[in-house]
Amino acid sequence: MQYLIAIIITIVISVPVTALITVAYRKKVAEAKIGNAEEKAREIVDDAVKTAETKKRESLLEIKEESIKAKNDLDKEIKDRRSEIQRNERRIQQKEENLDRKLEAIEKREAGFAQKEEQLNKQKAEIAKLNEERVQELERISGLTSEQAKEYLLKTVEEDVKLDTAKLIKEMDKQAKEEADKRARDYVVTAIQKCAADHVAEATISVVQLPNDEMKGRIIGREGRNIRTLETMTGVDLIIDDTPEAVILSAFDPIRREIARIALEKLIVDGRIHPARIEEMVEKAKKEVDQMIKEEGEAATLEVGVHGIHPELIKLLGRMKFRTSYGQNALKHSIEVAQISGLLAGEIGLDVRTAKRAGLLHDIGKSIDHEIEGTHVQIGTDLCRKYKESPIVINAVEAHHGDVEPQSLIACIVQAADTISAARPGARRETVETYSNRLKQLEDITNEFKGVEKSFAIQAGREIRVMVVPEQVSDADMVLLARDISKRIEDELEYPGQIKVNLIRESRVTDFAK
Repeated sequence: MQYLIAIIITIVISVPVTALITVAYRKKVAEAKIGNAEEKAREIVDDAVKTAETKKRESLLEIKEESIKAKNDLDKEIKDRRSEIQRNERRIQQKEENLDRKLEAIEKREAGFAQKEEQLNKQKAEIAKLNEERVQELERISGLTSEQAKEYLLKTVEEDVKLDTAKLIKEMDKQAKEEADKRARDYVVTAIQKCAADHVAEATISVVQLPNDEMKGRIIGREGRNIRTLETMTGVDLIIDDTPEAVILSAFDPIRREIARIALEKLIVDGRIHPARIEEMVEKAKKEVDQMIKEEGEAATLEVGVHGIHPELIKLLGRMKFRTSYGQNALKHSIEVAQISGLLAGEIGLDVRTAKRAGLLHDIGKSIDHEIEGTHVQIGTDLCRKYKESPIVINAVEAHHGDVEPQSLIACIVQAADTISAARPGARRETVETYSNRLKQLEDITNEFKGVEKSFAIQAGREIRVMVVPEQVSDADMVLLARDISKRIEDELEYPGQIKVNLIRESRVTDFAK
């Protein structure tokens, strides 16, 4: 037991001692490590200090080198600028010297100019004096004053200039006419050659052939009831006279006349002529004429190649087949104007379809001008607006007789085509009175000019031959006089085509041998 206690005591005593020994050892080891760490820290600090000092010295060296380099560059730049300034100063100095020399030269020249100006003034005074003496001497020699001499000189120069001007005008006019005539002739000839339209002169009467003269009595009927019924239904006058085997239908309206002609021919073929049958045949004839009008209008649009026209305008075009103007069929005239307009538009590069459309519709007002108040131009313009035609077509219709100004080249082309179609030989007939009045007006206008002895309208009014007084009209004056007469005719007369103004100046001397 005591042994056990002793062991226990020994163990109890040895444990703290061991712990103390361990603590002491660990402390010693820690102190050793701390010493080593402090030594290493001091070494590291020393190395860092050494490295910092080294880098500091290197940085100072670099900064010093850069400052030295910058200083050198600055010195070099300052040196270059000083050199440039010195060169500029030398250049400016040289320029100043040159300017001084030039100023001296200018001053010398001014002095010379002043001297020359003084000499010139003296010479001018001498020249003026000599000129005055010369004028006085010339007046003394010629017996004319300076004003009289000036007037004589101006008159002489005026005559020369007048002659030269007349020659120049004549030459320029000739060249312009040749060029314009050539180009216009090419266009017009090409258009007319390509347009081969047939023309038939219509009258205000129609003749219906009868199989025999007995048919006249059947047409008249008992107590004239048949002829009265036919005239009442159609609005046409039937003229039954001594003309063998023929009845004449007379009416201002060609459509009514056509209806009466068809109805009468049907009655003659049928043989049953009485009021009821007449009414039936007139109704059939009206339907046939209406169908004919529609077909003629459609045929006209197809012939010209114009599409999209309103059906009512097509019917009105068909009505124009029965309308004439100065003997020229209105529908054939419109077709010809459309063809010529299209050809002229093609020649100068315009829209051919629009030109044809405007040409075809330009006289559309003539289809109903006997039913509505107003000119055919106004009526045609209103119709085109009503049926939504384009502004170009409306303006062409409105301007084709010059009532308004043309707003497009197509309107001008339609004017030209209308004139070509109407003025070509054989297209229209004029009354004798209208023809005679135009010739008389032509001669009266010409006779009003000073220096005209007499004038004669020849070649159906296509030429005016003018005899002038030789003592009053010179050769140079003839050019100007012919131009004035032409302008006066253009302004005051309306005529188809053109009129040639031919002036004749003839001097005759007569003597007798005794």
